[in-house]
Amino acid sequence: MSMNKYQEAFDKFEPIGSKAEVAEKVCKIVTEEAGKNFTPEALKFIHGCIDLTSLSALDSRESIWKMVNSVNDFEGSRPDIPNVAAICTYPLFTETVKQALTAREVKIATVTGGFPASQTYQEIKVAETAMAIMNGADEIDTVLNLGYLAEENYQDAAEEIQEIKASAREAKLKVIIESGAISTIDNIMKATVIAIYAGADYVKTSTGKEFPGATPEAVYTICRIIKQYHSMTNNKIGIKISGGVRKAEDAISYYTIVKHVLGKEWLHKDHFRIGASSLAGDIIRHIGE
Repeated sequence: MSMNKYQEAFDKFEPIGSKAEVAEKVCKIVTEEAGKNFTPEALKFIHGCIDLTSLSALDSRESIWKMVNSVNDFEGSRPDIPNVAAICTYPLFTETVKQALTAREVKIATVTGGFPASQTYQEIKVAETAMAIMNGADEIDTVLNLGYLAEENYQDAAEEIQEIKASAREAKLKVIIESGAISTIDNIMKATVIAIYAGADYVKTSTGKEFPGATPEAVYTICRIIKQYHSMTNNKIGIKISGGVRKAEDAISYYTIVKHVLGKEWLHKDHFRIGASSLAGDIIRHIGE
């Protein structure tokens, strides 16, 4: 696709607004609706949409096995609360998760593509993805090349994601746009469009590493693009919110934005995820016995 073709793709989408305008809209949505949404039912739903994540240099086979066992132990202990949607780790631990996991319907997610910076050879990104699938991954979280985005080299950015998507086969692909790094509403819009057109099943805000994580403004922008894409194609793209979501109150704010912009039909783990390491515990504390 030529540069003109990408500009044509961007032009299909209505402008989202300036950063100030988006911030004002988001503030209004959260202020008016989040309080009503802060219910045990919504918190239980969110618990079932968590990608329980461990992405640390100190991760070990033992620590990952322990995390998986916590998910196994939760299974059936609270019939009123669905288990987490997935367990997300570095590729090295995909096989460990596969061996340890006994909880039903919990997916195995793996970060690939030179996570978190995406600064490695495309061939390695493709091979890493294929190896993760071979070792049991159901879902792949990969990073859009922000260097290509900065250079307006949209073709290489998209083609790389397409190659990773092909390597992922039937696995769901979550494309991380690192919204805290690209920051402007226009850049977030363009990154979201590229990710969707390249084959993303979910657009994910952040790695949670080098740059600021999710923000309400970024989530609103991604949701607006997903909504417009659905109206054009009838295809539902999911959203994954990641980076700094630790408290139930924050999760409810993001839930409120998704519900307001995309509607109740997106409130399913097939279309809505939150990547977090400590959120599940805070939700359980809020719900209580």
